[in-house]
Amino acid sequence: MKLAFVCVGNAGRSQMAAALAERERDQRGVNAAIVTGGVDPAESVHDEVVAALREVDIDIGDRAPREISPGDIEDADYVVTMGCSVDQFRPEGWSGESRKWDLEANETREQRDEIERRVAELFDEIEAQRAA
Repeated sequence: MKLAFVCVGNAGRSQMAAALAERERDQRGVNAAIVTGGVDPAESVHDEVVAALREVDIDIGDRAPREISPGDIEDADYVVTMGCSVDQFRPEGWSGESRKWDLEANETREQRDEIERRVAELFDEIEAQRAA
């Protein structure tokens, strides 16, 4: 299984989602590749995002924003976008499932908590589908 988390700058929301998904994957023992990127990558991950994740024992201080490419998602089962559209980078013939997360929270820690909840729900849904 492969999951992709994408936003515009890949400096905030998608970085948090990927890091939280990696933790969720590891805690559940799920075999999943996780990729993240942006359609217009920023220079660096936002300091407040790094700090907010450190508060929940996740260190992404060494990560850098990167551009998402069609090749990144050609074999992705799920692509979650936040503030952009999968149509901006979807490869021809891609048959995965896309989700658009419109986050209600504005403050970084609130976004982190909302993303953490949504990531857990996504893994619950994936596990339920695989068990059916």
